[in-house]
Amino acid sequence: MKWVVGLLVVIGAGLALAGCALTAKDIPYATLEAKYGGPASHYMDLPGSLHVHYRDQGKADGPTVVLVHGFAASLHTWEPWVARLAPDYRVISLDLPGHGLTRAPEGYVAAQATNVAVVDALTRNLKADKFVIVGNSMGGGVSWAYALAHPERLTGLVLVDAAGWPREDKGAEKPPVVFKLLGNPAGRALLRNINPRPLAGRGLRSAYVDVSVVTPALVDRYVELALAPGHRAILTSGRDGPQRRIDKAVFGTIKTPTLVLHGEADTVIDVTAGRGLAGVIPGARLITYPGVGHVPMEQIPDQSAKDLRAFLAGLPAS
Repeated sequence: MKWVVGLLVVIGAGLALAGCALTAKDIPYATLEAKYGGPASHYMDLPGSLHVHYRDQGKADGPTVVLVHGFAASLHTWEPWVARLAPDYRVISLDLPGHGLTRAPEGYVAAQATNVAVVDALTRNLKADKFVIVGNSMGGGVSWAYALAHPERLTGLVLVDAAGWPREDKGAEKPPVVFKLLGNPAGRALLRNINPRPLAGRGLRSAYVDVSVVTPALVDRYVELALAPGHRAILTSGRDGPQRRIDKAVFGTIKTPTLVLHGEADTVIDVTAGRGLAGVIPGARLITYPGVGHVPMEQIPDQSAKDLRAFLAGLPAS
């Protein structure tokens, strides 16, 4: 039955795209770097032929905060928080492989473990010995996995509409069609070649909830960065084998002080996931936002940054 549903999703998406340009060429990195880079952008070569785009901003001698973006996003999603944290904190943000301006070799397969390794290598090279890690969506999954793998390096963990909580009941989730396409081989094959623009606007409006935030410039950024050479292949990789089932009990082993933030109107990852994480991680604090979607740091930057700063201020000095 699942394959039938998957096939119908693919057919439906194909019909929705009828009359649109179905394919799109890659956009050269030089073009993308000129538009989406800038004075704050830096690049680091890491093992595995990775050329990682990152930014190291704010107060150089302040407590360090590392920001990890979500699926198909980029470090740009953190700009509202960077502006609000920079006066008092050193803020490091990065583009994971397959995202933003980070380059990865042909055949690179995305995985949570490799993303954890990228965060670890980058922060070590930047001499960020102790830091608070903050992750949104997929980046939340990377962040809690980092807390499990390298607890000695963390002073805090912040999960923003984070991925990874296993649930039988998906609650009120109505994820964008792109996530349904990712769920089956035929859909992934389609996504590796199509122009992402016809799907992007609708998907972003669903995720952000507040459509005023989904400006033409924001849609352009998501679409154009997805067209970086190799990105579409990486974004659809790592899903063909058996998917690891996460035991809820693993979250109970996290010892890092934790803050969980979650939009109550999130249609990508239901708020019950945030409540589940906060209920199992020892001592975790939960803050939910009525009417807010998947990206509180962009939709309500003042309130969400205020809550983050309060959490950071309460952490023991490292």
